Amino acid sequence: MKDLFSYQASKDDKVFLFWNGKQVEILKGREARTFMAKIIGLDQQGGQLLMAKLTGHFKRGNEREAKENRGR
Repeated sequence: MKDLFSYQASKDDKVFLFWNGKQVEILKGREARTFMAKIIGLDQQGGQLLMAKLTGHFKRGNEREAKENRGR
């Protein structure tokens, strides 16, 4: 599965979040530091979920899949 989200941290306390290669969010200051502290301890799927929540892209077709899995 291809990762939809990625990030790039800069030296000036900013984190750039990307969705499908397009920049969609910039985290600055405390928000950037908090993000970096959280993402370091996460696996690949956890990191993707964290970035999805921060960018507001966590409702992109996965609702149906989650609903179907609950019914099993």
